[in-house]
Amino acid sequence: MLTPCPEADKRPPCGNAVRGALRNPMKALSPIDCCPCGSGKSLADCCEAYLVGAIPAPTAEALMRSRYLAYALGREPYLLATWHASTRPATLALETEPQPRWIGLSIKRCETQDEDHAVVEFVARYKIGGRAYRLHEISRFVHEQGRWFYISGNIKR
Repeated sequence: MLTPCPEADKRPPCGNAVRGALRNPMKALSPIDCCPCGSGKSLADCCEAYLVGAIPAPTAEALMRSRYLAYALGREPYLLATWHASTRPATLALETEPQPRWIGLSIKRCETQDEDHAVVEFVARYKIGGRAYRLHEISRFVHEQGRWFYISGNIKR
């Protein structure tokens, strides 16, 4: 039986703070800034604790949002640590040019299939060399030993 993830109904708009937070990669994010993942929460109340390893993401959607932010900030160790060992690559080469500038995340669907499996459909927007792109993916997650892990994703065209 599929049930919606709890965060799916709690997406208040955060305004330009979210849209602009990652436009300047040199700008340090403050815990009171709106989290760039688009949740509508402050960074301190959203992805920050997951990125620094203080607590694991409590849901697949929370993990998806924190992984988006990790990609945007170039946090390869976090991305690899939250990728399931059965499908995890050895490296991501995030420093490879040209680097994308991540500009927004929209969660389209989040479904828990059972207590240990979930699916999150999202669209992440980014720019490379001034040209805009969209990554539309349906991602699969598994919950093991008290933590959610990304398994794989199917890109929608």
